[in-house]
Amino acid sequence: MGTPPLSPRAVLVLTLVLVGLWPPCVVSRQPNFIVILADDVGWGDLGANWAETKETPHLDQLAAEGTRFVDFHSAASTCSPSRASLLTGRLGVRNGVTHNFAISSLGGLPLNETTLAEVLRGAGYSTGAIGKWHLGHHGHHHPNSRGFDYYFGIPYSHDMGCTDTPGYNLPPCPPCPGHGTAARVVRKDCYTEVALPLLENVTIVQQPVELGSLARRYAEEAEHFMQRASVTCPCLPPLWVSPVVLVSLTGTFLSLAGDNGPWAQKCELAGRLGPFVGAWQRQRGGSSAKQTTWEGGHRVPALVYWPGRVPARRTSQALLSILDIFPTLVALAGAALPPNRHFDGLDVSPVLFGWSDVGHKVLLHPNSGAAGKVGEIEALRLAQYKAFYTTGGAMACDGSTGPAQQHHPPLIFNLDRDIQEQEPLDVASREYQAVLPAISRAYAQALQDIAADNVSVADYSQDPAAIPCCNVQHVGCRCHGAHGTTQDPHVEKRTPWLCL
Repeated sequence: MGTPPLSPRAVLVLTLVLVGLWPPCVVSRQPNFIVILADDVGWGDLGANWAETKETPHLDQLAAEGTRFVDFHSAASTCSPSRASLLTGRLGVRNGVTHNFAISSLGGLPLNETTLAEVLRGAGYSTGAIGKWHLGHHGHHHPNSRGFDYYFGIPYSHDMGCTDTPGYNLPPCPPCPGHGTAARVVRKDCYTEVALPLLENVTIVQQPVELGSLARRYAEEAEHFMQRASVTCPCLPPLWVSPVVLVSLTGTFLSLAGDNGPWAQKCELAGRLGPFVGAWQRQRGGSSAKQTTWEGGHRVPALVYWPGRVPARRTSQALLSILDIFPTLVALAGAALPPNRHFDGLDVSPVLFGWSDVGHKVLLHPNSGAAGKVGEIEALRLAQYKAFYTTGGAMACDGSTGPAQQHHPPLIFNLDRDIQEQEPLDVASREYQAVLPAISRAYAQALQDIAADNVSVADYSQDPAAIPCCNVQHVGCRCHGAHGTTQDPHVEKRTPWLCL
């Protein structure tokens, strides 16, 4: 028999959603993949994790019908590094992405890093990404150049550009000025006067984007991508999308995780930490959520749903990470990891299938802007112990930030007894003295391994010419007429202007 044609298999990513779909009518053990990465979601924002949360019934149902992971961590506690680690299986100190890219960034995820989409597309998958990208939009850093056949979304964060949608930012980001409007006072927390763009592949289709309908449009585009990938043959297991959640049948692996913890600076709009409040830090000021190495900054909700393969009604205590998505999906796809580099993620298929509950022995947590040098590894997990060589808080709702502190010897918490990270072990205690040598060895070995690796360096240089703009002659780079237009944003003519 000859090799079957590699028409669609698919991989999709939402806020980011990654989708990978197999060729229709090809009998294979390899699944379709849907990976949902939710932005700024706290561990307690999933009702299945936290009884006080009532807003996620569809996700709670998926958790009940699949496996929920309660000790799952983002690879960093801010956006670009976390997303880069999802797509490479490598920490920022290896892949070069240590902090967020700007709207005028020339660079992005280094081009010598191989993405999950590139590996899966090489294995015959059709690949799509829908939602916020934030890994570089200029030149070859765009998702269409990083292994994705299709992209629909915004190139960076919602607040990195002005919009006409009131109430979506706290403090409010002022709307874009109307055509011909004189320059006005720039308010705090509005990054730029340039309107926030919406892209379909390399074309700007709306600028500024209409935020009120964006979630629905993401769901629609995800559905359309999956329909296009399976249209050539009706035997592909049907996939459908609701405005709330993606659901799949037997042949599709679906996972959901957060990219980092809640952004406390957003006050009442911030997510729920659950029990991971970082009490030691809170006593000293500042937030212990997003941008920090406290549990609230990187412990995130996670679930996997794959009927008939992943056990239902199961809760796993395994120590896992977003870093594991890359090697696990590569293994499930029957593909090979890229050579000549080390990976921080593990193939955790045995944990997914319920054969094991053993994940990482050691998990590294990079500084993500709150304290220490950004990207450096100065906190780590060893079994139930969490060690900090540097501590610090991010900006809290009240505007306070906690001071950065160095700890030599490290500050160590036993999370089995102290999930709130309230009281570190006494350095003179028998428990501290017993665990310190193992922590010191693990830390030294990790730093040595990173130093010996094929490490990439990201370009964080900026140029105003890199800012996506569909009409440079118009105030705010608008695509669709003057301020206050009544034209339906969903039936607008596609703009010919490209962002690349």
